[in-house]
Amino acid sequence: MTSTQTGDKWFGELFAGHPIRFHDTFRMSQRIFIDLLQTLVQNHELAGSRRTCAREVLAITLFILSQNETMRAASERFQHSTETICRYFFIGIKSLVRLSKEIIKPIDMQFRDAQSHIRRDERYMPYFKDCIGAIDGTHVDARVPVEDQVAYIGRHGTTTQNVMAVCDFNMCFTFVVAGWEGSAHDSRIFNRAITDRNSNFPHPPPGKYYLVDAGYPMQRGYLKPYPDTRYHLQDFRRGSRPIQGNHEIFNQVHSSLRSVIERTFGVWKKKWAILRDMPNYSFKRQTLIVVATMALHNYIRRHPSRTDLDFDVCDGDESYVYPEAHALTTRRNRNNIIAISNIDPEMVEGVGADEMTRLRNRIANQLQNARRYDMFDICIFLVFLITSNKSYTF
Repeated sequence: MTSTQTGDKWFGELFAGHPIRFHDTFRMSQRIFIDLLQTLVQNHELAGSRRTCAREVLAITLFILSQNETMRAASERFQHSTETICRYFFIGIKSLVRLSKEIIKPIDMQFRDAQSHIRRDERYMPYFKDCIGAIDGTHVDARVPVEDQVAYIGRHGTTTQNVMAVCDFNMCFTFVVAGWEGSAHDSRIFNRAITDRNSNFPHPPPGKYYLVDAGYPMQRGYLKPYPDTRYHLQDFRRGSRPIQGNHEIFNQVHSSLRSVIERTFGVWKKKWAILRDMPNYSFKRQTLIVVATMALHNYIRRHPSRTDLDFDVCDGDESYVYPEAHALTTRRNRNNIIAISNIDPEMVEGVGADEMTRLRNRIANQLQNARRYDMFDICIFLVFLITSNKSYTF
């Protein structure tokens, strides 16, 4: 390694250069990088060595996560041996995993501020005023030994790990459980997470609930859509017939509000390319990478600067989901109804299912009545225009 452009010199050039170039390389701004470095060094045991500073260790870690470069390519870029690059990379990963314990959780365990997003949107208020977030699973590319591959080949036909996450309406992860086989049903992972006392699952307070899809059991604190009914937003957009009945109205609004977790997964997978093509590390290290990148996701989102190019796109258009979110997506059947392959045939509804069913029916009726009133107001206004013989420009 004889280049005069050492890794730290290269980083210094990027740091002093154009913000977009820095963001494209490390997936965060210079300001966020400096604050993250200080946090990891002071609180989470990030350290370098006599020849390599902590700043370069973090740069190596982010470079590999964001660009999915091989150890050999990173070795050439930073002018260190591959053994040194590998060692520093996992020092950075372990430091980020320590950070995850304090950042992948709700800011307020009573969720007093969770409804601010809903209060600002008349599509959801007051119908979903007690909703505190959304739960879903996503598949991340995995590399496992040949003898173990059968368990990790799920409905996507490739080896993956199934990751279950909870997010709030700020597109931050508040809980994650990673490392499950790709063939594991969402409901199985969910039941294990909410019953394991050591998982620190953020259970909803009384009267509050999360939104879940049809792959999860209906039970107190978890509201799912109507089955055997159109659900996904793209199904409504490309459908030739209008929305019919209170079940479809409810499912459309439920899907719209729950789409926050799809947008969250989209930003997460877009930022960290390693998630879309996992290198051949041990499976334990692959799981650590998932948790570490989620910690980075939350740190960037919650940073006081509130500026990030990837998040800004979703903030500007709440219907936009990065294509990376669907790199490994749930299959649907010809009728655009939730695919049966996503539902555990042995799944049973939980305690309080009747209570949540009544809540679902009540919200569905309220949404339908609200639309009827809207149509009535439109009709009255049209009659007024006709009878008053006035013209208006819209």
